Amino acid sequence: MSYKSDIEIAREAKKHPIQQIGEKLGIGYEDLVPFGHDKAKISAEFIKAQQGKKDGKLILVTAINPTPAGEGKTTTTVGLGDGLNAIGKNAMICIREASLGPCFGMKGGAAGGGYAQVVPMEDMNLHFTGDFHAITSAHNLLSAMIENHIYWGNEQGIDTRRVVWRRVLDMNDRALRDVVTSLGGVSNGFPRQAGFDITVASEVMAILCLATDLDDLKKRLGDIIVAYRRDRTPVYCRDIKADGAMTVLLQQAMQPNLVQTLENNPAFVHGGPFANIAHGCNSVVATTTALKLADYVVTEAGFGADLGAEKFMNIKCRKASLAPDAVVLVATVRAMKMNGGVAKSDLGAENVAAVEAGASNLGRHIENVKSFGVPVIVAINHFVTDTDAEIEAVKAYVEGMSSEAIVCKHWADGSAGVLDLAHRVAEIADSGASQFATLYPDDLGLFQKIETVAKRIYRADEVLADKKIRDQLKAWEEDGYGHLPVCMAKTQYSFSTDPNLRGAPTGHSLPVREVRLSAGAGFIVAICGEIMTMPGLPRVPAAESIMLNADGDIEGLF
Repeated sequence: MSYKSDIEIAREAKKHPIQQIGEKLGIGYEDLVPFGHDKAKISAEFIKAQQGKKDGKLILVTAINPTPAGEGKTTTTVGLGDGLNAIGKNAMICIREASLGPCFGMKGGAAGGGYAQVVPMEDMNLHFTGDFHAITSAHNLLSAMIENHIYWGNEQGIDTRRVVWRRVLDMNDRALRDVVTSLGGVSNGFPRQAGFDITVASEVMAILCLATDLDDLKKRLGDIIVAYRRDRTPVYCRDIKADGAMTVLLQQAMQPNLVQTLENNPAFVHGGPFANIAHGCNSVVATTTALKLADYVVTEAGFGADLGAEKFMNIKCRKASLAPDAVVLVATVRAMKMNGGVAKSDLGAENVAAVEAGASNLGRHIENVKSFGVPVIVAINHFVTDTDAEIEAVKAYVEGMSSEAIVCKHWADGSAGVLDLAHRVAEIADSGASQFATLYPDDLGLFQKIETVAKRIYRADEVLADKKIRDQLKAWEEDGYGHLPVCMAKTQYSFSTDPNLRGAPTGHSLPVREVRLSAGAGFIVAICGEIMTMPGLPRVPAAESIMLNADGDIEGLF
């Protein structure tokens, strides 16, 4: 049986003019900033006017640890949003924008899949409305102004050995991880070692996604620590007068993007920090605005629940005073079998024993989400190769965890394939059963916060960090940053720092090799294991297959 590709399905979409989508939410024409016929930004004036209105219910979609078998978290987010609308609920979704790095690398886009997609899919996965370009430009403007400040006399007394602001690029390019700048003589400045991160790891990206308005954005940008003086005192972005110009570049990027699903339901797509190297959530502005416009808001957090959901709870919800009413945990039979030791090439054959052996990964995530006091329901994202016996094995396991699992066929059938989940999620969200609480208090020590996540979420026995890292954390506490949450940068493929260690490992250690202070965003980044903040392309990148056909249509994008 042959199936249409995601891009073929998206290209056949019967899209409504974006003004009609805005009307569903009570957004008038004058409050839309159109980008063509099928996407628009929402005016800052309209967003401000929603303050004081009652919030809808917040539903988080997360997943087990990703495997090459695929899980379909964004697809489920979109499908659930369509499903809630199909049962008569006023619902919308909030997801992140796609980075060019994964699109041309190996992960693909971020618009969902099958008949549960957000459109225009091609635009969303490429340049979209230019938000990522604005973030990249604002970030690198600050880099240029730092270098310029040093070149023209260094009034702030920056120690050129202690410039901590790296450059960014929205592309996977391992050659730029460590570079030397300013070669070529006196007129080019002072040579020093530097490097690039991918744009989604930029503190500017995190700031845009956590800021509440332009004033808050400018303040947070000004709070960025860019370097240190010889006496170790910090130099801030505002000290070199870059915060104002950066805010100008980001003014339009701060406005959420309105698009639609294949079933013409509204969606905000805004912001895009990765969950393995940043906090992995769409913007606070988009989420809080959506909660004023809809009775149910379905959002997602990146990668598995050990990364995205943990940061959604401990960072985004803490910063924005949000509380989820229900969590949907996405799993697949195929991924259970891979966690149970089955090779990807053998996933098509029935193997109930492997499903049962691999279900421990799912169970660990269920336990972790429940530890935040939020009810969790499992969505089994259905594949055609799944057998009844394998599905029943997952259901039985989840029932043994005092939860429930529902088979979802939204990839193939759109909203019609996810109605059971939609009914149950609405019932749970409306029940008031959620007793949300963050995992640790603000006043816990920074190293103790890292230990809390490592031991309670990853089930590590210990955190390995040398004296230099521990001393740095203590110094930040003394400087007044001890109240900040921690943002763990770690492989997405395992609870441990070993990407090949699947299932639910225990008895492992968490090595922290570096810590970074994101004073503007308001968190401490702990870089663990071998994770890179500038990814590289795989041996065979998706870019090799992406091209324009004879009709001028894009092929190979997924």
